[in-house]
Amino acid sequence: MVVKSKRGRRRYIAFTVDGSLTKETLIARFRTSDLPFEPRVVQCSEGWCIIRCGPKEREDAIAIMKAVDPKSTSLCTSGTVITLRNRYPELMRLRPPPKRR
Repeated sequence: MVVKSKRGRRRYIAFTVDGSLTKETLIARFRTSDLPFEPRVVQCSEGWCIIRCGPKEREDAIAIMKAVDPKSTSLCTSGTVITLRNRYPELMRLRPPPKRR
């Protein structure tokens, strides 16, 4: 397990987005835009989305998301994904299947 002092802290931001937006589409929009940094898309489907960024990049990440999808609305920011998924059951239902090792 990587120590936070090496990889840094992370923030996860939950959004409601356009229902037709998928993870692949959102990543493509991030790449084609002229952005100072590209937030990591954790999950995006059926009008719900979670992105990851650093604590200092939180406000910029919300602005970038608003620029990429004007219909997006920031709901909550958390230090863990599970907190967001517990708070919004739709995010838990829509989570991608775990990766097999």
